[in-house]
Amino acid sequence: MADTTPNLALPLLAAAQAQKHVTHNEALVALDALTQLAVLDRDRTDAPTSPAAGDRHLVADGAGGTFAGKDGRVALYDGDAWSFLTPRAGWSAYVVGEGTRLVHDGNGWTDALAAGSFGSAVALRIREAEVALSGAAVTTALVIPARSIVLSVASRVASAVTGATSYAVGTSGEVDLFGGTLGIAAGSSNIGVVGPRALYADTPVVVTAAGGPFTSGMLRLAVTFFSFTAPA
Repeated sequence: MADTTPNLALPLLAAAQAQKHVTHNEALVALDALTQLAVLDRDRTDAPTSPAAGDRHLVADGAGGTFAGKDGRVALYDGDAWSFLTPRAGWSAYVVGEGTRLVHDGNGWTDALAAGSFGSAVALRIREAEVALSGAAVTTALVIPARSIVLSVASRVASAVTGATSYAVGTSGEVDLFGGTLGIAAGSSNIGVVGPRALYADTPVVVTAAGGPFTSGMLRLAVTFFSFTAPA
């Protein structure tokens, strides 16, 4: 009989085994880590300096130190030491730091909604930015990627806008593509839904003042788009 379970590799008790509680507890700790799997991040290449019991991370490629040679695995801190769980196709994980759900396809973790056998994939993604307002217009650091299909750019006034009487959110070519004559009071928001729009070059989001230039204010922006991967 095998020493571990076939799917989660949980350790099994052996007949007449001494210290059975050690093996049993090891299995419970692994099961506790993998059930409703939520990891703190997926870009860490070494262990954090002050982990808490139960912390989990997806080990990034090129990891070193304590995480060396564990790329792609689930790192679990049990309060005393790190252990590493090897994922299999179909495992899913929620990345707390990103609000993203990933699935393991047998080769690696992906946020794809659908994927083909040759590596082609489509993913639904969100990028966010906080933008300080000044002048007639602000070309933000929030960029809609080339060869994506944008669905919306949503905005919320984080601190009241002054100078302008309203504002628009769009691109350099269409300044109000995602909304125009938008409210300037703190808390005002807009979900700038558009018909799916294919973009073939990196396209920054532009915020344009109306009724006068911006003198102060802060916006939070979120762009939602489909991203595509060509076959390998």
